[in-house]
Amino acid sequence: ETEPLTSKKDASDCSKGEDCKENGLVVRNPKSALRLVEDGSRVHPSQGDKGEAAQISNGYSGVQSSAPCNGEQQLMELEDRETWSKKIDFLLSVIGYAVDLGNVWRFPYICYQNGGGAFLIPYTIMALFGGIPLFYMELALGQYHRNGCISIWRKICPIFKGIGFAICIIDLYVASYYNTIMAWAFYYLISSFTAELPWTSCTNPWNTGNCTNYFSKDNVSWSQHSISPAEEFYTRQVLQVHRSNGLDDLGGISWQLTLCLLLIFTIVYFSIWKGVKTSGKVVWVTATFPYIILFILLVRGATLPGAWRGVLYYLKPDWQKLLATEVWVDAAAQIFFSLGPGFGVLLAYSSYNKFHNNCYQDALVTSTVNCLTSFVSGFVIFTVLGYMAEMRNEDVSEVAKDTGPSLLFITYAEAIANMPASTFFAIIFFLMLLTLGLDSTFAGLEGVITGVLDEFPHVWGKRREVFVLGLTIVCFLGSLATLTFGGAYVVKLFEEYATGPAVLTVVFLEAVAVSWFYGITQFCNDVKEMLGSAPGWYWRVCWVAISPLFLLFVTCSFLSSPPELRLFDYVYPYWTTVVGYCIGTSSIIFIPIYMVYRLVVTPGTLKERILKSITPETATEIPFGDIRMNAV
Repeated sequence: ETEPLTSKKDASDCSKGEDCKENGLVVRNPKSALRLVEDGSRVHPSQGDKGEAAQISNGYSGVQSSAPCNGEQQLMELEDRETWSKKIDFLLSVIGYAVDLGNVWRFPYICYQNGGGAFLIPYTIMALFGGIPLFYMELALGQYHRNGCISIWRKICPIFKGIGFAICIIDLYVASYYNTIMAWAFYYLISSFTAELPWTSCTNPWNTGNCTNYFSKDNVSWSQHSISPAEEFYTRQVLQVHRSNGLDDLGGISWQLTLCLLLIFTIVYFSIWKGVKTSGKVVWVTATFPYIILFILLVRGATLPGAWRGVLYYLKPDWQKLLATEVWVDAAAQIFFSLGPGFGVLLAYSSYNKFHNNCYQDALVTSTVNCLTSFVSGFVIFTVLGYMAEMRNEDVSEVAKDTGPSLLFITYAEAIANMPASTFFAIIFFLMLLTLGLDSTFAGLEGVITGVLDEFPHVWGKRREVFVLGLTIVCFLGSLATLTFGGAYVVKLFEEYATGPAVLTVVFLEAVAVSWFYGITQFCNDVKEMLGSAPGWYWRVCWVAISPLFLLFVTCSFLSSPPELRLFDYVYPYWTTVVGYCIGTSSIIFIPIYMVYRLVVTPGTLKERILKSITPETATEIPFGDIRMNAV
């Protein structure tokens, strides 16, 4: 039985547990409110029946009083929440966030390392049953509740609010090292504006006697101790790691990289300081430009001699690899970190959507674009690696041994330097890396900004520009350790430990809280209110069982065999593993701390405290218009 929202309801109707409308606001008043005794005394008030006024920050007018829907209630009018100017702004922002530097270097490397074309089977399975359902879940949560990563838990399961604080800490850790990689790319970009690229010769001040340019016209023999000019430019001029003895002696700060990073944060600040209205316009450049460059580099790479060798090495299936557990772990980790749930970004971005936006379609489109981008990037990289192998007269496996940023800043940079029109291709390549990184940085910081502003609207609601300025300054100061001569060692440590297991833990608890505590039925009803139809059994099974097991599987695999870190000739000592785990734990420790705090400050017996802490304390108001709501 349904009741149009445009119809009139008396105050008496509201007291019978039905949905009521006041000032264009539907206040949900389910009969299933938690009760301990028959006389109506409640452990926790229902979503529509609040005992005391509470702030509503989901962008619609809030109604919170001791007696909702009566004539004496107090109405609190809030300003409408900012929304995206156009649907395409949102899509480009999500695509720009999901498609980052990892798509270019991490996926191709993991693919050929784990069986080439055969790796696409576990990758697709993990995407369908783990990555995409979690991606869809976060988009739906953010769009329905219209809150950031902290305050949204008041409407889902308050005891898990510590997840929001953990997400903010993780995002700050990412900002402290991720932007440093962009500073390296920016340094390369500036160095590319020369007739002869500086990493093509061995006559520069930073070169050593081992520098060997096998692309020179002279007959040069490549020995075991030979180092390419591109590698020496990266390690001795850009990073200057030879001036550091490791993590226990990082050395001084590189002023060149500091200036590059300062300029990057300046660009970031003026792109996001006004909200999604401005960042939504910037991503028209930062999200689309990389695809133009990828297409140009793909065409160029396909025309190079030996390109077919790289493609064959990239896609040649090794079916035996599918029997190895590590391959499935890598597939799960790759799809998870590629789509990026757990960083608060999807919650923040979707919270600025219109209520009836088709987030289901958005989830499928953006996740598909992200996965296809990773696959195509492999061709861009391996056509060039095949060319390098042809020039060196070596096997592709020897050329492709570089991993991570070294694949881009050494191997790919060296290949570009020896192409015709090398300056042009170097400029557009490093511009592409910058734009790939920028929109991911916009997104990560927006996750923190939206979370804090929604949680403390009275403090920061009218001071967004000031808060964003303070946040960028904190991120810049936090990046100083990565700007030292040994900063590359710090970046590697943070990349492996500060985010990986922490984010996996966060999303596991998020999936459990939504599916098991908030309730999969309630969540699916929320989706039905937005989209008109409830998710099918496939999505329900994924959210309740498969996705949490998927996350638990990856987390346990990581913890059971932590990576042995090595960068260049530096082998990380054992104590760095302990430091890494401490950094990772420093974020997720907020989850149990807040749980204890919540139980301590909540009045009542232990049972009452637990029941109150897992019951939504704030209503989610539904905008009225042409929609119809089910009467309860």
